[in-house]
Amino acid sequence: MKKFLFIILFLSTTGAFSQSFYRFRFEEPWSFSASAGMTQYYGELYSFWKYNEGIQPDWNANIAAHYIFGTNLKARIDFSYIKMSGQDPPSDPRAYRTPRNLHFRAKNWETTAMVEYYLNPVKVPNIHRSLLNPYIFAGLGMSTNNPKAELDGEWVDLRPLQLENNPYNRYIITFPMGLGLKYKANVYMDFFLEGNYRFTLTDYMDDISAYNVSEFYLDLVDDYVTGNNPDRLRLAIRNPSFIDDNGLPDVDKILRNNGRVRRGSGLTHRYDGYMTINFGVEIYFSPDIWDNFFFRNRVFEKAFRFW
Repeated sequence: MKKFLFIILFLSTTGAFSQSFYRFRFEEPWSFSASAGMTQYYGELYSFWKYNEGIQPDWNANIAAHYIFGTNLKARIDFSYIKMSGQDPPSDPRAYRTPRNLHFRAKNWETTAMVEYYLNPVKVPNIHRSLLNPYIFAGLGMSTNNPKAELDGEWVDLRPLQLENNPYNRYIITFPMGLGLKYKANVYMDFFLEGNYRFTLTDYMDDISAYNVSEFYLDLVDDYVTGNNPDRLRLAIRNPSFIDDNGLPDVDKILRNNGRVRRGSGLTHRYDGYMTINFGVEIYFSPDIWDNFFFRNRVFEKAFRFW
């Protein structure tokens, strides 16, 4: 009788443990993530490639949907809010940018579609995911582009003003690419750290491209003198050497100088870009996630961590 009871107890315990572990062997392709972190802009007011200008960080927030479609591959769609800015004062003196006294800021919305490639397989039951899994990614995206500058205490949209007589689009194409590392917290969740650089096809994320204003300074001066749009000259030329005692553009000095007032690098083939470095969490969806991840009440689940 004792042997019989022992066998029954053993089988029931084994069955309970087997069922408890078996329900973690799901293979769900969908997951969703949220992250936030630092943004660094690269352009006429900041050079990553040539000068050492320190960090001028802003911030961003991101949500994304992921879908496993290959052994080591995931598709991904991102939606991001990205704040970026730049200004002359922190620039490297070798860049000869300090006298311009220019600045900008932008609050952009971005959506991207990307493919992620993981070093270790991801098309596996979630309980078998790697503890650490490095990955790389690349894709295509679109972002708003609406730089602003401060004038008389207000932030003014620069794109409609066409300070360099060169119109540019409100929306730009981006080419995101980067690398990351994921850490398996449990069968339902990963933590990750990711660096993402966006190449673009525009030199006007900061509203600056031309080397100086010599090609369009007469139009700027005309708009200022006639009162048609005086803000164009005030925003385009802020170099202290060309500002009078009242803080306004010195028109005579600008005309005598034939508009040779420094503005940008003049390297139109070197487009602007920006980088984000984010920390976030990714949740893997399964039929029992609400019962077993958010509302765990069983003693066995509280006592063990499932890797």
